[in-house]
Amino acid sequence: MGDLDGRTIVLSGGSRGIGLATALAFARRGGNVALLAKTDQPDPRLPGTIHTAVEAIQEAGGNAIGVLGDVRSEEDVARLVKTATNEFGGIDIVVNNASAIHTAGTLETPTKKFTLMHEVNIRGTWLLTSTALPLLRESHGTIMTLSPPLNLAPRWLGAHPAYTTSKYGMTLLALGWAAEFAADGISSYCLWPETLIDTAAVRNLVGGADQARSPRIMADAAMALLDLPPARKNGSTFIDADVLRKSGVTDLSQYGGAAFTKDIFVD
Repeated sequence: MGDLDGRTIVLSGGSRGIGLATALAFARRGGNVALLAKTDQPDPRLPGTIHTAVEAIQEAGGNAIGVLGDVRSEEDVARLVKTATNEFGGIDIVVNNASAIHTAGTLETPTKKFTLMHEVNIRGTWLLTSTALPLLRESHGTIMTLSPPLNLAPRWLGAHPAYTTSKYGMTLLALGWAAEFAADGISSYCLWPETLIDTAAVRNLVGGADQARSPRIMADAAMALLDLPPARKNGSTFIDADVLRKSGVTDLSQYGGAAFTKDIFVD
């Protein structure tokens, strides 16, 4: 507890799910959290708002600020980075968490869905990271992107090309930054779940949480990766369960999902 005092994480889409779980885990270790989220008012389909997230993070022991905005907006992202810098003095970690999903084939994917996924997933990741990069250079910071390994098996390439290219684009950006900014002491890597995660999106798509693990498994894996030296993670793609097993966690049943289903892109 307290070993992340003074360190600041900036996170997109942190009002619920994996983003909120990660923010809470960071806060429990004393860190500062600045999050960007769109949900201002309660929605019966989507639990949590930016306000309830900030409150929960503060109750967990961290300092938190929330910026209401859209990761696709240059102005909103710039406001997030400026607010985090003014409030906490800098940025140590960027987590590219916000994502849009539509797992359908080409003929079943409207152009507006294609555009939404690429704008949120790729443009949003680009905007948040590129805006924060000057501060990450100062802190020799970390870029953590929640995107999958580049699995080029035909079963994944052909399943939902629009979604796949948007998520693989996030991974390519993360690996590109790992190469581009290694000399600046910045580490960039990806984290992806082994199984479905019990989030609102998964519940809406799958219809239940019995096949999914708690978002806490991703948060715990994220914390374990933060503890690794940069040379052991820069330019890599990680699976949450593998990270925890290598860090000494032998029993993953605490995260639920006894009859879990593997996530997309995981063989």
